[in-house]
Amino acid sequence: MTGEAQPKPTACLALADGTVFYGRGFGATGETVAELVFNTAMTGYQEIMTDPSYAGQVVTFTFPHVGNVGVTPEDDESAEPVAAGMVVKWDPTEPSNWRAAEELTGWLSKKGRIGIGGIDTRRLTRAIRQQGAPHVALAHDPEGKFDLAVLVKKARDWSGLVGLDLAKDVTCAQGYRWNETRWAWPDGYGERTGAGFKVVAIDYGAKRNILRCLATVGCDVTVLPATATAEEVMAHNPDGVFLSNGPGDPAATGAYAVPMIQGVLEHDVPLFGICLGHQMLALALGAKTIKMNHGHHGANHPVKDVESGKVEITSMNHGFAVDSQTLPPGVVETHVSLFDGSNCGIRMKDRPVFSVQYHPEASPGPQDSFYLFERFAAAMAARKAA
Repeated sequence: MTGEAQPKPTACLALADGTVFYGRGFGATGETVAELVFNTAMTGYQEIMTDPSYAGQVVTFTFPHVGNVGVTPEDDESAEPVAAGMVVKWDPTEPSNWRAAEELTGWLSKKGRIGIGGIDTRRLTRAIRQQGAPHVALAHDPEGKFDLAVLVKKARDWSGLVGLDLAKDVTCAQGYRWNETRWAWPDGYGERTGAGFKVVAIDYGAKRNILRCLATVGCDVTVLPATATAEEVMAHNPDGVFLSNGPGDPAATGAYAVPMIQGVLEHDVPLFGICLGHQMLALALGAKTIKMNHGHHGANHPVKDVESGKVEITSMNHGFAVDSQTLPPGVVETHVSLFDGSNCGIRMKDRPVFSVQYHPEASPGPQDSFYLFERFAAAMAARKAA
């Protein structure tokens, strides 16, 4: 009995070491070159694709059911998808969710992002864990025509994220105000009204839900571009300053971010950082950052608050980490990863200045880490009352 002919692959993923994975393409056609990471979250593929922290990366989703809830504008973390592409086990299915506004495949095509399905994501994830996040070329051609030698060479020639400042590519072009609060049933997103704490948020690639959390705890938020100077920040006479998440090498972004943060610290205002903002604060205080083997990307990462003993289930997305061995006197480690012991939080001993590596706004716990926003608001209230 003759077996059925297998369909011709319409997409391929070429790793810099020469390994090639064939699959079925969806979304946009063409090629992209990036770093390959994996994310273990069971939900949130749209939030992941629109998270500016994923600039320069193709994301392998370890959970197979991608596309099943479709896409809705309410779940965008930024105006457009930022991740370079996606790798999935099964082809995206028809959406089956009352909130779906369109299908994932059509959305990716419209937004110019490539997807590849039919991949052994378990094997690919093991390779990333063992060898580190590789450089890859992802190609989608409905005719199935691929020049593998050229694709592998493009992956090998890509410079990578080390030394790359991507915050300037994803930051806002000009400042703006934000007053939208967190989503709540049955009304959806709310709007902050009345007087609030004046907060300047530095946009290194800020997720919208972080800004919503700030507004929810009473912050009147003004967002400024990543390249804002200390003088520009303090011209708003803020009650507090927030440093957002973002992509790329923190040391590269630090070339302009560190002087700004050091200038703001001279004014003794409360300061709170998340993700890249955490790394920027650490650099400004005199610590160093290091590139991780494969990073942390998922929604089930246990983090211990070393001061209270509490364990939080957190969402993470970072390929660089603060080297806790380089923290200067007066700065203490507050949180550590229970997966590998890496640094996940710091604070100054004598001032309301603190930051965390993980994403408290993502709430996989679901409310384990929201206290950090409340702590920031309490610090501003205390300063105003003094």
